[in-house]
Amino acid sequence: MAKKIDITEKLSFDENPVLVIRGTEYEVNADATTMLEIMGLFGNKPETEAAMLAYEKMFSEKDRKKIEKMKLPFKDLMVIIEAAMNLIQGADEESGE
Repeated sequence: MAKKIDITEKLSFDENPVLVIRGTEYEVNADATTMLEIMGLFGNKPETEAAMLAYEKMFSEKDRKKIEKMKLPFKDLMVIIEAAMNLIQGADEESGE
């Protein structure tokens, strides 16, 4: 019989993390497949193009529309994208609550 190892307890199955901007919550798609795709984007495309594609993958269309309604300067949008990526990677463990 083949060896079996149950790793269920090692997995987190956490919900997606959330960024809060002006009191509004924006869910960040944090599944592993999305993150691997995003990492690949930054290796194969110019940074601004990769950032915009990552933005589309990390945020739902509904949340992107809410973000776009804020009419943010590009610099601020890049801050949101970077914060979302850090949140997915676990680099930003700050809790809003």
